[in-house]
Amino acid sequence: MTSKVKAVVMEAKDIERALTRIAHEILERNKGIKDLVLIGIKSRGEVLAERLAVKIKSIEGTEVPCGALDITFYRDDTDTHQPDKAPEQTELPFDVTGKKVILVDDVLYTGRSARAAIDEIIDFGRPTAIQLAVLVDRGHREFPIHADYVGKNIPSSAKEEVLVRVKERDGKDEVVIAESEK
Repeated sequence: MTSKVKAVVMEAKDIERALTRIAHEILERNKGIKDLVLIGIKSRGEVLAERLAVKIKSIEGTEVPCGALDITFYRDDTDTHQPDKAPEQTELPFDVTGKKVILVDDVLYTGRSARAAIDEIIDFGRPTAIQLAVLVDRGHREFPIHADYVGKNIPSSAKEEVLVRVKERDGKDEVVIAESEK
């Protein structure tokens, strides 16, 4: 199945601005970087978490630990969701116990990925808080999960896809709304 792009809703400069704003919001809400860690959901959430870490370092002058989760084995829809590729390694080079975790993902949709990521994080320790940062919130929640930091709210139909493309994985930065073609 292929997708036909209906609209480009964020370009590279829009993504850059949104991430800058989110970085400032994270610092303001958490009163700096004490006990703060960033964890991205592979694969695009990982890229966004790394970008946020760079922005936070440029503001605070200190690095924030950054890790990545592969939630493949924590998903509750493995019977209907087939991964595009083989599972990757979860990379958490720090202990999450006692930390304020900023979980980063590209798109918040049903809430199932965020729930799976939270389950995996808790298997690694007991953070003091888990906050969710997403580039795009498209609605249609199936679980009672909300984002603490949102780059852009993009109302969309359940028949549409919201695709985040990042230059590190896709060659360019953009967010598009696409419609599946049969």
